[in-house]
Amino acid sequence: MMSSVMNSADLRPAAWIPGYEGGPLTYQAGLLDEPLFWLGHLCSRAQSEETEELLFGADYDAAGDYRQRLLDRGDWPTFTVPLAENHRLHVVHRTVGDDTGTDYFLHHPDWDQAELLARDDGHFMGPGLSWPELVTAADNELPGGSTTDPDARLLLLLPAFGDAEVPDDAVVRLTVALGARTSVEAPETLASALLADQGAPGPARWTTAGHGFSVNDGEYSFRNPANRFALSADRLSRVATALAP
Repeated sequence: MMSSVMNSADLRPAAWIPGYEGGPLTYQAGLLDEPLFWLGHLCSRAQSEETEELLFGADYDAAGDYRQRLLDRGDWPTFTVPLAENHRLHVVHRTVGDDTGTDYFLHHPDWDQAELLARDDGHFMGPGLSWPELVTAADNELPGGSTTDPDARLLLLLPAFGDAEVPDDAVVRLTVALGARTSVEAPETLASALLADQGAPGPARWTTAGHGFSVNDGEYSFRNPANRFALSADRLSRVATALAP
């Protein structure tokens, strides 16, 4: 099932992300059609050996080889999901040495800098998206991003999600996406496990009471006003407005 990584002829410069001092960003939308890409992209969500086995199955070694080839290239695969009112979610895969990870940014052309919503690496920061925000971004059908496919968008943004109250149909929704974009053998079982694990910090509770905009109680979240590193109130408000279902 080994798929080839896109060659350099398929790359084009990614849009500058204001305030982000990153590496050589390159749009690589073609990677979203690679089943092995998704195994590496979602691996941080597997917080148990059982979930990891469901995710990788017999493709563990192939996925590791694939990821190493991406790291060896040196460029930073970057993807964009458009939102309403010309907002953009940017997903950046850092491929630098011992500091690999994925950064999730929200930006609007009128903003001085992009807002970091989540960081998926050994020092995870987040969550940055509730389940309703995640689904809204995946399903908006707006053009101008890396893909209009709602399943690819859902999986692309999933590592930034954390929510203690997912709806009953969330497993079905994630099962469909996994079945469409990956080659895992038991997508429904994996979907249930991923929604239960929800990455290193676990689920967060989202509220609006007392703030007027959506915030959470995540210990490592930029969208938790109680954290010393949280976004300021005005920035929390504009982020919530941009992501509102």
